[in-house]
Amino acid sequence: MTVIRVGTRGSALALAQTRAVAASLTAKTGAETEIITISTEGDRSSESLASLGGTGVFASALRDALLAGECDVVVHSLKDLPTAPVPGLTIAAIPKREDARDALCARDGFTLDSLPDGARVGTGSPRRVAQLRARRPDLEVVDIRGNVDTRLGKVASGELDAVVLAVAGLTRLGRLDAVTDFLSIDWWPTAPGQGALAIEVRSGEEKLAKALDHATSRIIVEAERRTLALLEAGCSAPVAAHALIDDGMLFLSARVYSADPSSASGSEPHYLTSSHALYVSDTKDPAGDVAERVAKELFDLGAAGLIGAS
Repeated sequence: MTVIRVGTRGSALALAQTRAVAASLTAKTGAETEIITISTEGDRSSESLASLGGTGVFASALRDALLAGECDVVVHSLKDLPTAPVPGLTIAAIPKREDARDALCARDGFTLDSLPDGARVGTGSPRRVAQLRARRPDLEVVDIRGNVDTRLGKVASGELDAVVLAVAGLTRLGRLDAVTDFLSIDWWPTAPGQGALAIEVRSGEEKLAKALDHATSRIIVEAERRTLALLEAGCSAPVAAHALIDDGMLFLSARVYSADPSSASGSEPHYLTSSHALYVSDTKDPAGDVAERVAKELFDLGAAGLIGAS
């Protein structure tokens, strides 16, 4: 019987995601799977993600292992994957997307709005930092690293008053009990591709994972990530995007934040937003077309200045 070697990072969340993908591969294809754990620079270093070059640092070692033939497929959190394609590699499948929201996990049941002045909130995401500073400039935002349990432990120990984490990751780890406030996409949009996984293979070997592809999820996350690429902003930039398909129409909204809202003065905005929609059946490339409309409007509004300042 064919054995598919599935490459992954060694964190608890990455392993949980990969085990689910491996089980789905076996169910869909009948193939046995073997999980190959790969160490990445992002896992080994305690430096901030910004200093390491962003969340894409997690993907490079996995891709190197795939190109070297050490595994047959790799599983990425799509929000951590750079938008630029890698020669010789292809995203064969994007399984059905999980909840794309962020959540606050705080002591004493606090919500984002009820946290006391000066509360210490941890995150390693520049996008979340910008959002926290825009909504609650009185908070002390603390740069943190580590897996989900490590971050939640900082709240339990009293080192932090709260952390902001992805609902999808908490769901996959069975830790939704830690959530004190689900942050609505309407006013707290999240990273392009958040909640989705990407299963990458060597080009020409798409059949290994193609059965797991969810067409609707692929279109909506491609719209979000195409916007990020058009804005020429990296996967750690303070850019948020969310897309959905409803009654045959693809809706996309994207927001570019100022990394330091306190530097804005007068009528200068803390963030810029653009939203557009089109019918999926009206174009050969709905994700690309709607992303172009959104990115163009953001540039027209002055997004280049915010991104450059970030």
